[in-house]
Order: sequence, then C-alpha cells, then structure tokens
Amino acid sequence: QVQLVESGGGLVQAGGSLRLSCAASGIILSDHAMSWYRQTPGNQRELVAIITSGGTTNYADSVKGRFSISKDNAKNTVYLQMNSLKAEDTAVYYCYATGRSTPKGSWGQGTQVTVSS
Repeated sequence: QVQLVESGGGLVQAGGSLRLSCAASGIILSDHAMSWYRQTPGNQRELVAIITSGGTTNYADSVKGRFSISKDNAKNTVYLQMNSLKAEDTAVYYCYATGRSTPKGSWGQGTQVTVSS
C-alpha cells in the first residue's frame, strides 16, 4: 500500500524555521511528483510547493523565497524547509503524491504547524 507519513510540525515563533518531512512507502520517488499542501479550518486545501519526479520545483507566491521543497530519493523522503515563518502560515500541512503507483493521488495524514506572532 502507498503510505505517506508527515512529521516535523509544531509550534514556532514568527520569524523562526521548521522542517517538515514526508516519509513515503509503497512508491518510488523518482517515479512520482510530490507536493505539499496546507489547509486551515473552513478553507480549501491549497498547494504550497511541488517537486516533480525529475526534481523541478515550484511554489505558491505566498511562500516564495521562504520555503524550499526537496527530496532524498535514497531515503524516499520529501522535505519542506520553512523559513521566516509568519502567523498566516499556520495550517495543517499535507504531503501528496501522484505518479505510477498513485494514479488517483495519495495523501498523508497531515501535520500541524502553528506560528505565534
């Protein structure tokens, strides 16, 4: 089975940093596009960052210059480095995979990030 497990969320002060991890099993990262989404209560889930199977990255305008997505194919893990955090970054962050083993997409359970101002 495909499984995505996020970790690294927590409490951080505005201006601080946090690194999220997404450990994948049942898939090979080199065959999948991986992305991070976030969601706050009452709002739709929004795309934050994506990294393709080939390593190309893209970001939402709201996080450009502050967040960085990366992956370690050998460890089958995707990361989201979050710097200069703002209160508005507070959300549940989800890992998402699409590719050969997940044609309909696969979601992780999410990890809470709370930024205090």
